[in-house]
Amino acid sequence: MKSLLLLPFRTLAALTALALAAHAAPAIKIGFLVKQPEEPWFQLEWKFADQAAKELGFTLVKIGAGDGEKVLSAIDNLAAGGAQGLIICTPDTRLGPGIVAKARAAGLKLLTVDDQLVSANGQPMSKVHYLGISAGKIGEDVGKTLAAEMKKRGWSAADTAVCAATFDELATAKARTDGAIAALKAAGFPANRIFKAPQRTGDIPGSFDATNILLTQKPDVKHWLICANNDNGVLGAVRALEGRGFTAATAVGVGINGTDCIVEFEKTKPTPFFGSMLLSAKSHGYDTAKMMYYWIKDGKEPPLDTRTVGVLITRENFRQVLKEQGIRD
Repeated sequence: MKSLLLLPFRTLAALTALALAAHAAPAIKIGFLVKQPEEPWFQLEWKFADQAAKELGFTLVKIGAGDGEKVLSAIDNLAAGGAQGLIICTPDTRLGPGIVAKARAAGLKLLTVDDQLVSANGQPMSKVHYLGISAGKIGEDVGKTLAAEMKKRGWSAADTAVCAATFDELATAKARTDGAIAALKAAGFPANRIFKAPQRTGDIPGSFDATNILLTQKPDVKHWLICANNDNGVLGAVRALEGRGFTAATAVGVGINGTDCIVEFEKTKPTPFFGSMLLSAKSHGYDTAKMMYYWIKDGKEPPLDTRTVGVLITRENFRQVLKEQGIRD
């Protein structure tokens, strides 16, 4: 002790710093896995998660995994690389029990985003931390918007029908289209004029094919209202309608996401794609990353269930709203 007191102050300070560094907590590393990394929505989630990483000083590992085998392999790789947490939008919600078991065995804190994991009996895994969309509420907003546009245009129910491009295999998707249909019925639209077009795949081609079948069955409809679980579902239906001669004057579609329809809004001539409920990619990327960071760093556990809502964007306001949301400069 006496010898330490005889050391110069600078030397003593340097030794103290070294001692503190030796006992410092390991650097925080968080994995962020998405099912379709090429899609604009997931690119935005990663963009905002990157912002959180830069602000808070942790390492973000971005992973794209389109099937269960890649998901489980990614969890192993994250654990081997020293990660302490995983944020995931799984390609298949039925992988829930396997993902939870794998993450627990690897010592990874787990936070699911966008799509909620389901158990072996198909029920939501409510004990797994989740940040997602208030699917039913957003669907209702779509239905209300479609009903308002129909009224504004003076279309009669006798000449109008609803095309609901559905993808009921995914619970979140079903909740969205169910919400839109419920809102249309609540607005007085006749139930016998609402037609479902079940998609085999949850993308533009899947919706295109499903809508073409419906249009062949209902050739006498003069005006169409279109809803789906996302922008791509509405875009596929719009392409099918355009192939049958429908235009922005005879059909109205409202999507969900707000990120896959920007090119549509930028077209010189309006199309039947009227609007979209823009979801908060910033909440789903930045907020989840921030939650995970403080969970690891301070033991501050996030809420088990957090839900976000959307805002309507159209050709008239999308540039301003995207700027306000930090999506575009």
